[in-house]
Amino acid sequence: MKKKLLLMITLSIVLILAACGDSDDNNSSGNNGENSGDPIELQFGMQPNTQSNEYEAAQFLADYVEEESDGQLTITIFPDAQLGNDLSMLGQLTDGSLDITLSEMGRFGEWLPRAELLAVPYVIENFDHIKRVVYETEFGEELRNELIEEHGLRVVDSAYNGTRVTSSSSPINELADMEGMSLRVPEAQTLLDYAEYTGAVPTPMAFGEVYLALQTGQVDGQENPLPTIRAQSFHEVQDYIALTNHVVNDNTYVVSEKTWQDLPEDLRSILEEGIDKATDHHTELFETEEAELIEFFEGEGVTVTEPDVSEFRDALSEAYPNYYESIGDGAEEYMELIQEARQ
Repeated sequence: MKKKLLLMITLSIVLILAACGDSDDNNSSGNNGENSGDPIELQFGMQPNTQSNEYEAAQFLADYVEEESDGQLTITIFPDAQLGNDLSMLGQLTDGSLDITLSEMGRFGEWLPRAELLAVPYVIENFDHIKRVVYETEFGEELRNELIEEHGLRVVDSAYNGTRVTSSSSPINELADMEGMSLRVPEAQTLLDYAEYTGAVPTPMAFGEVYLALQTGQVDGQENPLPTIRAQSFHEVQDYIALTNHVVNDNTYVVSEKTWQDLPEDLRSILEEGIDKATDHHTELFETEEAELIEFFEGEGVTVTEPDVSEFRDALSEAYPNYYESIGDGAEEYMELIQEARQ
């Protein structure tokens, strides 16, 4: 009787252990194979609102990954800074509490000072230039690797997000026309320098206050991409737009490295493919809109001018030593690498 009882207990233990082993195998998706568990939901935070090109591109990504994964991977979008500003959301990616966000490469200067060179006016020629710098140079490769290894931020791909121009209450046909102009700029050193070194008076203020400030003459002008000028109706209170093209805005699709490594290989591939297609769509949205907006603004009675930007570029080059000093050793070599990527 005792032997039979002992045998039954032993068999029970074996069965329990086997069941536990099967359970572990079934519930663990692993990061080197296909997903075999429950659907995975990713959270995508962004500052732009639901009417923006950025949101449309993010929705494109969400639709793509859900369809390609047969519902095993979904993305929920949190627009309009619901989860905080861009720096806050990047911090959430670092600790793994958020999965995806958007950021300009220059914004990573908060952690890697040399990245700020990419946001200095007239350093970047066009979107193709910044893509080459970020993905085809030693400078860009080292930046991306450090962001992964030191901050848990994986830059997957980049989209074009418009080129900054200057609107004003008086025409800007040459650099001298900037002299003494009260120019609203964000509280960002690169754009404060744009105003100062072109002879304008830098006037930082909250974005939500800009329309009224332009309307009442508190400031003479502001600078932003053409789609932003239209979206905020600044053309209603400004008579001129100068294509100063001082900063090329990029938008990188950044994924938490924790999220990236936790995803099964098949879903990771779908996400990567989706981001590649979403950035192309994102870029197309901005390029198409910019091409149409010149005609739109002129139809609204706004005069669009094209000053010689070489004057502006020369003026801003005087600010470069300040960045070299703040970045420290190797800064001038970094700038050379960036400039060598021009074509």
